[in-house]
Amino acid sequence: MKLARVMKVFITGSLPAEGRAVLAKAADCEVEQWNLDEPIPREELERSVVGAHGLLCRLSDRVDKKLLDAAGANLKVISTFSVGVDHLALDEIKKRGIRVGYTPGVLTDATAELAVSLLLTTSRRLPEAIEEVKNGGWSTWSPLWMCGYGLSQSTVGIVGLGRIGQAIARRLKPFGVQRFLYTGRQPRPQEAAEFQAEFVPIAQLAAESDFIVVACSLTPDTRGLCNKDFFQKMKNTAVFINISRGDVVNQDDLYQALTSGQIAAAGLDVTTPEPLPPSHPLLTLKNCVILPHIGSATYKTRNTMSLLAANNLLAGLRGEPMPSELKL
Repeated sequence: MKLARVMKVFITGSLPAEGRAVLAKAADCEVEQWNLDEPIPREELERSVVGAHGLLCRLSDRVDKKLLDAAGANLKVISTFSVGVDHLALDEIKKRGIRVGYTPGVLTDATAELAVSLLLTTSRRLPEAIEEVKNGGWSTWSPLWMCGYGLSQSTVGIVGLGRIGQAIARRLKPFGVQRFLYTGRQPRPQEAAEFQAEFVPIAQLAAESDFIVVACSLTPDTRGLCNKDFFQKMKNTAVFINISRGDVVNQDDLYQALTSGQIAAAGLDVTTPEPLPPSHPLLTLKNCVILPHIGSATYKTRNTMSLLAANNLLAGLRGEPMPSELKL
């Protein structure tokens, strides 16, 4: 099926080369784009989507009823440059018959690599050690100076054994992890078999794990899942890692757990809000490593994501099957 003579498409930010190339070839699309590095202001976004047939957005763009109203009845397709969809008002989108494309799968490896990097960085206190080299704190050898925690013979708990959770376990296994635990909505025996992972209640996972990696989706059930009660169940030698969504963690409770010695350390690639203000209390802690949501940040992954997002958008405009459509 051919595109209509002129289909207005709005892109909320810069797009890597492969995605740009696909859209450039769609001669029947009138593409408008926000080209500045900073996020598009809300008022500008609402103005720009008026009359759009397609919207290619980012995780940082809130697509709610107000924005959908601003776009109007022409809007048929939303393609998000992300695997997460918690920024989309899905009930409202479904009500209007708008199709949604997203980018699962293609960022699994990059995100799993980042999770392992963050776990090792946090557990072995690398930022602290680097700072000691720079500030003159490195003087002489001492038996317990800069000691952290190793993976060999450890128990690793994974909250959410989906694609990314499995990829994390696959990468951690060669480090000599003795036992894998996981929790989620239901057991996943086929996926867990590769790691001999045990499905356990979340309270047991918290209590028995030396390292906890949160890799679940943000849902009403997981919002605030890692809270005071969760951290109180953890070992005081345990390391907590979150690469899922910031809202899965109660950050006030995490701060108290870290400052009180309830847990040893935490590494976060996601926070609430994003970006995290430089004055946030978590940023004052030596035992908390925070990254700026760079789980998928490899050149190859971001280019592949842009290609998938662009193809999702065009397929939706054509009324064709999307390469990766979210079923509403």
